[in-house]
Amino acid sequence: MSRPLPATLLYVNVFVIATCGLVYELLAGTLGSYLLGDSVTQFSLVIGLYLSAMGAGAWLSKFLDGDLARRFLDVELAVALVGGLSAPLLFLAFAEVEHFQLLLLAVVFAIGTLVGLELPLLMRLLEGQVAFKDLVSRVLTFDYIGALAAALMFPLLFVPSLGLVRTSLVIGLCNAGVALWGTWLLAPHLQGRVTGIRVRAVLVCALLVTGIVEADRLTRWAEDRMYADEIVLSRTSRYQRIVVTRGKAGFNLFLNGNLQFASADEYRYHEALVHPPLVAVGDAGATPRRVLILGGGDGLALREVLAHPSIEAVTLVDLDPAMTALGTTFEPLAQLNRRSLTDPRVTIVNDDAMVWLVDAPAGWDAVIIDFPDPNSFALGKLYTTRFYRLLRTKLAPHAAVSVQATSPLFARRSYWCVIETMRAAGFHVHPYQVAVPSFGVWGFALARGEPFDPPGRAPAVALRFLDDDALAAMFRFPADMKPVEVEINQLDNQMLVRYYEGEWRRWQ
Repeated sequence: MSRPLPATLLYVNVFVIATCGLVYELLAGTLGSYLLGDSVTQFSLVIGLYLSAMGAGAWLSKFLDGDLARRFLDVELAVALVGGLSAPLLFLAFAEVEHFQLLLLAVVFAIGTLVGLELPLLMRLLEGQVAFKDLVSRVLTFDYIGALAAALMFPLLFVPSLGLVRTSLVIGLCNAGVALWGTWLLAPHLQGRVTGIRVRAVLVCALLVTGIVEADRLTRWAEDRMYADEIVLSRTSRYQRIVVTRGKAGFNLFLNGNLQFASADEYRYHEALVHPPLVAVGDAGATPRRVLILGGGDGLALREVLAHPSIEAVTLVDLDPAMTALGTTFEPLAQLNRRSLTDPRVTIVNDDAMVWLVDAPAGWDAVIIDFPDPNSFALGKLYTTRFYRLLRTKLAPHAAVSVQATSPLFARRSYWCVIETMRAAGFHVHPYQVAVPSFGVWGFALARGEPFDPPGRAPAVALRFLDDDALAAMFRFPADMKPVEVEINQLDNQMLVRYYEGEWRRWQ
């Protein structure tokens, strides 16, 4: 009779299998969203396929007989190799593979199948050594604990500290380390010599350690192939991947692969976003003194607000402290935003705008909303009736609000969904649009709590683009951007996210 397996093997292996497996799943979903956009669809596909693949792996495990200990360790090493190298492979392949999504899903299926093989094999190894009811309860308990650990550590520790590529490699190294350790724990159950599998485990560990050491260089090399211009800055924050590129026309900022602005023409966007609501406040017989900016951590909208001499205080709320820090520490951006983020009139708050707004002070003269596009449910909540109704309670009676609202040309239903959602929340809204060469035609919303006319005169501050004629033209829409029938974006349906993903997918 073979010697019973140590209980430690059960606990550690089940925990590692669950933790690593979920991290691989989250990595694939995040990478798919980052590289392909369409975050809701990508995560749905990845999660569904991964779970199905685990079922396929569990079914295939019944065909594995004889020397189960060796087969379990081989599967563990395969998970380490395929899972650990998944993020580097996908990063490198994105610029080279025509049907990248198929490769992404193939990698997900392979990892899910291998992970699905592990638990059944481990349970069969322990069969007869642990009471069945105890075996099942322990396996499921530590499986769920491992999944919880992965769900917490992935956004809070792994991605902010390690980045996507290094996270993948480190988790693969954990799998390989457990496999190497298992060659001693399972030695009484291994048929034949163990030298070969130990050598393979050491080689896999060495490969993954090399990858960890070279992860930054590999990421830069892969991103160099993704972006047309030279990368001058790249970093991963708790919330996003920040990349700045530089070309002949200036520099560009990308968040999770999506262009946020180009220094060559950002002034058209930010002048259109900021000045109409400040003019509207003046048209209402008031003077804009206290302004709230939601989003806009780059400081460019803030630059335009501070150009008005009447401004006494501005509060800027942006989720990511790495983004607001970039606006002061990255010299080209600090020069572009005229060091607005260090102006003594400015208060910077790093928080979720919707959470912060609940207890925020009221009486704002103007609110500038410069959120990222609604490409996920986390962002889509900031465009719902719930958010706009909450915002209305924080405004002075004469206040005006502007919102960036994606493109009325490329994402027509998305744009008019924002407009109609604001109206459903009680705002009187005037839609407007402007051409920004880096983005194409871009749309905005100008809103107040009371009926009002669109502003007809540009403000008396130094501007590069906006004058009386340009201001009037922004509020006119050609036939291909006229209103279309849309549903209201509410917190419990997030129709805007569905419109957005469906419309922008056509242009990718």
